Amino acid sequence: MMKSSELFERAKKVAPGGVHSPVRSFASVGGTPVFFEKADGAKMWDVEGKEYIDYCQSFGPLLFGHRHPDIAKVVHETTDLAWSFGAAEPYSLELAEFITSRIPWVEKIRFVNSGTEAVMSALRVARAATGRSKVLKFDGCYHGHLDALLVKAGSGLAGESSSDSAGIDAGMISQTLVLPLNDEKALIELFEKEGKNIACCAIEPLPANYGLLEQRKEFLQKFAQLAKEYGCLLLFDEVISGFRVGFQGMAGELGIEPDLVCYGKILGGGFPVGAYAGRTKYMDLVAPQGPVYQAGTLSANPFGMRAGLAMVSKLWNENPYPQLAERTKKMTQAIVDLLNGNKATNDIEWTASTYGSLFWFHQKTDEPIRTISAIPKGHKERFAKFFHALLKEGVYLAPSGYEVGFLSTAHDDAIIQETIRRCEIALKKL
Repeated sequence: MMKSSELFERAKKVAPGGVHSPVRSFASVGGTPVFFEKADGAKMWDVEGKEYIDYCQSFGPLLFGHRHPDIAKVVHETTDLAWSFGAAEPYSLELAEFITSRIPWVEKIRFVNSGTEAVMSALRVARAATGRSKVLKFDGCYHGHLDALLVKAGSGLAGESSSDSAGIDAGMISQTLVLPLNDEKALIELFEKEGKNIACCAIEPLPANYGLLEQRKEFLQKFAQLAKEYGCLLLFDEVISGFRVGFQGMAGELGIEPDLVCYGKILGGGFPVGAYAGRTKYMDLVAPQGPVYQAGTLSANPFGMRAGLAMVSKLWNENPYPQLAERTKKMTQAIVDLLNGNKATNDIEWTASTYGSLFWFHQKTDEPIRTISAIPKGHKERFAKFFHALLKEGVYLAPSGYEVGFLSTAHDDAIIQETIRRCEIALKKL
C-alpha cells in the first residue's frame, strides 16, 4: 500500500508541484496533500484506507454528494451508449431544453468543458456584440485562468490593473479594468470615465473564490443599472453559484437578469462541463450562426450531458435548497461555538459566513466581509491550524483559508453530528 507522502514525491517528478490544480498541493495550509482513492456520499477514503467526511465536494459540483445512485445509474447506462461522438447528439439538446424552459434569461446555451472556457467565450461574444474592447471585473472575483481576467487591481487610479500571473501579456490586461467590490462611488466614477469603452461587466454575484464575500443587493443593482445605461453587457459568472444557491442561481435570488451567464460545476453532475448562455440576440453571434468562433472536440460529451440532466432534474423536482441552508447554519454554528470555547482557538472570536449550502469560517468582524481588504490579518495561518486539526480526525475541508466549504444532501443529520463530534475531539487535542 502506497502512502500519500510517497505518491506525492513521485508526482512531483512528473507534474508541476505534483498536482494538476494548484490548491490541491496544500501549499496554502502546509503539509502533504492527501491522495484519495474512492468516494461515496459525504465521505472519501484515502489510499491508506482512512475515512474522511468531505466538505470540499470537488469544490462544489456534488450537491447530492459523491456518486449519488440516481446519477450513478445514468452514468453506468451511458457507458453502454457512447463515450464521445464529436457529432450532433440528443443529450445536449435535452439538457439545453430543460434549462432554457426554466431560466427566462437563458434563451440559448452553448456547452463547453470548463468554467474558464465558458467565461472566455462569453467575453468574446460581448466584444463582438458591442464593438468595444474593455472589460470590467472586481478584486475578489475569480473567473478562471484566462489571461484577460486573471488580473488584480493596480496601485494607481481606479480601474488600473496588473497581472495576477506570470506569462500574461501587458497588452492583454491593459484592456481589463478592475474595481473593489462594494464601492458604488468608485463604480460610478469608472463608468463616467470608461463606460462607453466597456464591452463586458463581469462579476461573481456571490463571490466565493476569495472567501465568501456576499454583496449588498443595492450594490449589484447599481452595477446592473450602470451596465445597461452605458450599453455594456452584464455577465454573471455563476460557475459556483449556478444551481447551487437555487435553481436559477444568484440571478434568480436577486431578481437581476444578466445579458450573459456562465455555468459549470453542478451543471455537469460531477463531470467536466461548463456553459455560457444568454439572450438569443447575443448567442446567435456564435459560430456557425454568427461570426464569433468557438469550438470544442469534447464539448457536450454524453457523460456530462446525461449526468447533468439527471442532476438538474433532481434539483428541480426535489428542491433541496431550504434544507441544505438550514443544515449549513446548524453545523457551522456548532463548530463556531466549539472554536470560541476552546483555549487554543479563542484568541479571536470566530464566526461563519454562509449562503445556502456554502460556508466560510473566519474571524468575526464588526461588519460583514464584502471585500478582500476586509479579511482579517492572520486568517491564512489560523485556518491552516484549524484545517490540519480537523484533517487528523477525518474531516476534510478545502485546503485553503480562502476557499469556501460545501454541504451536500448526503450530509444528513447523522453526518453533521459526527462532524461536530470529530471537531470537538480535534480542538481538544490542540
